[in-house]
Amino acid sequence: MEPSPYKSALHQDFLARKQEWWEWHQKNPDVWKMFERFSFEAVNRGRKKISHWLIMNRIRWETAILTTGSDFKINNDYIAFYARLWKAKYPEHAELFNTKKMIGEEYEEKVQTQNLVNSN
Repeated sequence: MEPSPYKSALHQDFLARKQEWWEWHQKNPDVWKMFERFSFEAVNRGRKKISHWLIMNRIRWETAILTTGSDFKINNDYIAFYARLWKAKYPEHAELFNTKKMIGEEYEEKVQTQNLVNSN
């Protein structure tokens, strides 16, 4: 069964946003380092749940208030991708962040599953 053009467009938009984030992420490795550091601070203090937005806003505070230099901007669209990266890298702490499906993400999972099934 062929995917609908609508779902395909949503999937392509999701992939484009994900690629844009990934390119930004690679150019800004300190954001991930701080995301990990602050997330582990929460874990080590016994937190079972915390908002990935809270972590990102702490990063914004650290970069805006506690550092000097040019303004540093973090796109809100990237925050969910950081939570997903955390879940993938630290499955033992995957439940730390609640995430909702992003538009087009569910379709991507179906495509990946179908590709996996077809390759075996």
